[in-house]
Amino acid sequence: MNADNIKPDQMRLIAQVLTQHFESGKLQADIAKEMGLSTAKVNRLIKQGRELGMVHITIKSPLLRLFDLECEISDHWGLRNCLVVPSVTGSPEATLNEVGRAAANLLVDTVRDGDTIAISGGKTLSAIVENLTTAQAHDVTVVPMTGGVQGQHYTDVNHIATSLADRLSGRATLIHAPLHADNEEERDMVMAMKSVSHVMEKAAKASVALVGVGAVIGENATYYEAHPVSEEDRKALYASGVRSEFLGHLVQEDGRLSDNALNSRLVSLPPERLLNIPVTIGVASGLEKVEPIIAALNGGYFNSLVTDDVTAAAIMQRETANA
Repeated sequence: MNADNIKPDQMRLIAQVLTQHFESGKLQADIAKEMGLSTAKVNRLIKQGRELGMVHITIKSPLLRLFDLECEISDHWGLRNCLVVPSVTGSPEATLNEVGRAAANLLVDTVRDGDTIAISGGKTLSAIVENLTTAQAHDVTVVPMTGGVQGQHYTDVNHIATSLADRLSGRATLIHAPLHADNEEERDMVMAMKSVSHVMEKAAKASVALVGVGAVIGENATYYEAHPVSEEDRKALYASGVRSEFLGHLVQEDGRLSDNALNSRLVSLPPERLLNIPVTIGVASGLEKVEPIIAALNGGYFNSLVTDDVTAAAIMQRETANA
């Protein structure tokens, strides 16, 4: 619509209506009554004003940066969903709880009765469970995607599966096997056990997967709590291109699984099998998780991400620098 074709008195009327509606916040019906117009007429005038470019809406909110980061990450990796929450300055634990709460809310919004939820273990998954609240009972089954880790009670996958099932008023299927076997032959034997293969197949057919992303360097790299290696070996892994731990698997920067022998000893669902699960939610927080998250995203191992704003911004800064 061209403003040159609008008479001055009509332009004035449009401006009056727009001012009343957008600046004074009045309802169209109230404007119509005050100005002696029909509601339909007021609606048409507002529409004309929009078409003429007379309406410019500016939203000011501290959350806008979060939305921008969500869109940037989603667009870059083709995610179906990305949630970025504000970090808590000076408190990684509080930030992790906020991320856990957001992931818990996303999970509750996503699951439906009859669903199977496949999970990993770890500190992040524990934070999700601790921050999950729902008044509704969910007819769901929670199943592990990996074997367990001895001595890590609150982050153990069976403990988390049971706790999550309790929070949702569902049920848990547990796995009775270690995450790490001593060698590839032992791993194959364990995976062939009916009790273990049943759990893995059930996990592979889940409707929703919820998984943490682990680091392989830094003092908080929990991968080495389950599989201790020397500092020299840690540096060697990083030098070989390993950047992430996902379902116990060592992952290269480009998202491919490492050919390191450690991966051949895992009692775990292969990451590529998550591609057949409709909703896969990766959850991680902290600058030490930037490279691990990028590697897992490059592998396409999850289609939804929950993280904090500092981590999200660092992810995009790194991707921009490497573009």
